[in-house]
Amino acid sequence: MRKQNAEFKTAFTSEADHDLKNTDYFGFVELDDFACYVIADGIDDQADALSAKLAVAAAVSAFSEAPSMGRRTMLSCLQAANKALLEAKSRMRLKASIMVVLTNYVKLRYGQAGNIRLRLYHNGFIRQQSTDQSLTADLVKEERVEPDKVSDHEERNNLYAYLGQAKEFHPFISKKIKLTNTDALALYTRGIWEHVDEGELRDVFAEASNDPQELVDNVEEMLLSRQPENLGKYTFVTLFINKVFTDPNKKRRIRRILMAAIPIVIMLSIITVVLVVRHNRKMEKKKQMELGYTDTIEYIQSDNYVRAGERCADALALAEELKDTGMRKELGNCQKLIESVLAAEEQLDGKKYAEAQKGYQQAANRSRYTDNVGMDYIEERLALTANYISVYDLINLGDVLALNLQYSKAEEKYLEAKALAGRIYFDEGRTSAMDALEKLYTDQKAEKEAEDEEIKKQLAQQESGANYIAKGDEAFAQGDYESAKVYYASAQQTYGSMEDEIQAAAAQEKQNAVEQKIRERDLQKQEAEEYEQQAQEAADIGDYMTAKKYCLLAKDVYASLKMEDKVDEISRKMDALDIKAGIEAAKVAEAEKAAEAEKQKEEPAGD
Repeated sequence: MRKQNAEFKTAFTSEADHDLKNTDYFGFVELDDFACYVIADGIDDQADALSAKLAVAAAVSAFSEAPSMGRRTMLSCLQAANKALLEAKSRMRLKASIMVVLTNYVKLRYGQAGNIRLRLYHNGFIRQQSTDQSLTADLVKEERVEPDKVSDHEERNNLYAYLGQAKEFHPFISKKIKLTNTDALALYTRGIWEHVDEGELRDVFAEASNDPQELVDNVEEMLLSRQPENLGKYTFVTLFINKVFTDPNKKRRIRRILMAAIPIVIMLSIITVVLVVRHNRKMEKKKQMELGYTDTIEYIQSDNYVRAGERCADALALAEELKDTGMRKELGNCQKLIESVLAAEEQLDGKKYAEAQKGYQQAANRSRYTDNVGMDYIEERLALTANYISVYDLINLGDVLALNLQYSKAEEKYLEAKALAGRIYFDEGRTSAMDALEKLYTDQKAEKEAEDEEIKKQLAQQESGANYIAKGDEAFAQGDYESAKVYYASAQQTYGSMEDEIQAAAAQEKQNAVEQKIRERDLQKQEAEEYEQQAQEAADIGDYMTAKKYCLLAKDVYASLKMEDKVDEISRKMDALDIKAGIEAAKVAEAEKAAEAEKQKEEPAGD
């Protein structure tokens, strides 16, 4: 009777959509030695759909017949749920996602088919989590889709395992997971995870009281406060594992053993003391690790990245020593963010503004994995470096104009650079602008009214070369590499005729860069074409899901190349694949229906 010596508290909420339809369902049974918790999400929104309720009832019934948490029992529950939907009398084929959790009040095991999610928390950190059985989840594994983009991805509900599959039903069954006191289990359908991200759920569990219903209410309040336009039905379940089962006769047996073997007891006592000391040290290290993590976040929020780096390094060393995977990941993300910011700061101090800008952009990308902590500071530094670069861009443009004898326009650009530097308190940039103005005025004063025709010719050639470079840079920035190559070649020829080896070499380097970009683009197009070929091969053998997967990969590559015509073409192919898949499914269903009708004709009539 393990249940009497354990404390498991359950709370849940399940709400219908705007049409007052709720195809989610949750049920559970807690026996003396085992318990079963089942949540299902009906995939089809048909009016008479009872897929979720049928699945939950079948799974619970299968468990109740032979209570256990063995792999066979779990498989029996999942197969019973699948069979219930296949045999249900309905106008349409019933389908559903399911999550089954079995426990003996000491350990748990879960089994799933679909995209219902499970998260096991301890002190606000995730101990265990499920993985969706969907095309999007596969793309995440292949690093084709970022994890934080799953809830908005178009293929998130394209499942390859779900209830209602007549053939090739392959649910996932986990290994046994040991429970600890104060663990908290969360089970929730897509109506929750499409609108509430994992970081927010983690924060709710980290701040939870001892009341599971209060936690459920907090999650629901968070969801409804977003007021999503497309909010449908949703179900959220939490199980507070306040106390796991411990054998009440264990101490009595130990006492008899100790009385029979006092020397062993003494030895064990010594060992116990040592272990307790080690445990206390471990707990102290864990406390210091968590404090280090908190200090790291606070230092980042106060823009003190040097001190944040020191505290993060200390906490990460403790996480490595304690083999705390969750904290290692969190602190590792913080460390990468801090390193990016400090590297950018070093570049900024070294007056390498373009490199600093790239560093801050990298830091902004990494901040997404730390709940956007420090983003305000990073955005401020990005704006500052952009202004610094703009000051020098104006000065450089003024220099080009001055070289082309466009002194009034050059003066305008130098004055713009001086004014911008003054507004942002950029002393170095302001000094450079003033020096450029002084040089401009000196050159104007020294220039004679009658300039040498040869000098004018040279300046015209410089302008022509600069224009070619500028047009080449513009074409390069717009991705028009063929035009850029022509402009850079023209610039190289122009500078070559002037015997300006430096500018000619610079134009050659730009031309080399263009050719490299052309080669890279051609390789990307080749990759996309290979994806198209793989998609066609899969479609030829009727594997429409794989074909659609490769089409999606090809579409992403063409989109990155801004080849909108190919993107549209791939989209049309994907639509065609959906139609073919639907036709094939309809044929299978019709064949099954015909076979069933033929079977009924062959069976003799009853009495």
